[in-house]
Amino acid sequence: MAWNVVLVDEVDQWFLALAQADYDIDTVAAAIDLLEEHGPNLGRPVADRVKGSKRHNMKELRPSGTSIRILFIFDPNRNAVLLVAGDKTGNWSGWYERNIPVAEERYDAWLAGNYDEEVN
Repeated sequence: MAWNVVLVDEVDQWFLALAQADYDIDTVAAAIDLLEEHGPNLGRPVADRVKGSKRHNMKELRPSGTSIRILFIFDPNRNAVLLVAGDKTGNWSGWYERNIPVAEERYDAWLAGNYDEEVN
């Protein structure tokens, strides 16, 4: 079974910027593909729960060999919604402190219907 993976607008723009910057996006795309293939059963080392979120099911996608992290959550329709993405190099704990609230806010907006659905 393939799971729907949705990139909110900000993550979609971030992903396109990676490609334009000649970043090797194959590793990032491979992690997203694994999420699409395995859904909520995807575990370590590629995905793990996030500590510090108000949402108990907030997770992070961790593309192999990178410091890139993508915060995501499964919505009530069982879509994997990718909410925040970035490189946490040099800001290991600060990245989460700054981005978990952003992910939670974007998820609330997603649930309220404030994003168009773009399924990857």
